[in-house]
Amino acid sequence: MMKTNLFITAMAIIATLMAYQPATAQLTGQQVMEKVYNNPSGNDTQGSLTMTLTNSRGEQRVRTLKQFIKDDGKMEKKIMFFVTPADVKNTSFMNWSYTDGRSDDQWIYLPALKRTKRISSDGKSDYFMGSDFTYDDLGDRHPNQDNHKLLREEKVDGKDCYVVESIPKEDSYMYSKTITWVMKDNFLGLKREFYDDRGRLLKVLTIKEFKRVDGFWTILETEMHNVQKDHRTNMKFNDVQKNKGIPDSKFTERSMTLGI
Repeated sequence: MMKTNLFITAMAIIATLMAYQPATAQLTGQQVMEKVYNNPSGNDTQGSLTMTLTNSRGEQRVRTLKQFIKDDGKMEKKIMFFVTPADVKNTSFMNWSYTDGRSDDQWIYLPALKRTKRISSDGKSDYFMGSDFTYDDLGDRHPNQDNHKLLREEKVDGKDCYVVESIPKEDSYMYSKTITWVMKDNFLGLKREFYDDRGRLLKVLTIKEFKRVDGFWTILETEMHNVQKDHRTNMKFNDVQKNKGIPDSKFTERSMTLGI
């Protein structure tokens, strides 16, 4: 009888404790960033990009590009070709990202030199074609490359967000940390702050427009603001198409030299 009473008492305590548990456990910073990284985007995506560079005096330069992306679950391949203006036409950039955590492979083709150059690990901190995006920014950083901490939850532009601080595990990374605002309902990053190697705010990336395209959440417009130089790069994605069957041959060094 005593064993039975002890069992009933123990079960009552467990039931009481369970009643006070939150309905859904709070995600960790690591889990949030893994959901961002694993957000489904379709087998392939293509469209036109408009890149607008704005300096501190408000002067603008506009460039147009074509972009193609293919994702087989193990690797994401991305290639972009400059279309206008004439001084950058036929320049191309290619990025391969790996889900196993390896560093991205990147190449750039410069038609004036008729040469395809592989971007070294040291070169990934360089800025891409005069924009506010570094080569590394154009890649896809794996969540396991950083230590993530959930700082808080708050609203941004009416959207409920997780706020996650990410500190790189390697000392050689160009940013000392990033802070990302991730929307709870679709796990898209709404905003990200980048801090330089002295811990000062360097850049702010803001998502200006996003929507579902063929059932997949897709970012259509971003702006990177270098707050230290007061320089901005706006990237607008137009005529977006999903799952059209882009061939693997599109993502080769030979394709980079041939153009669109």
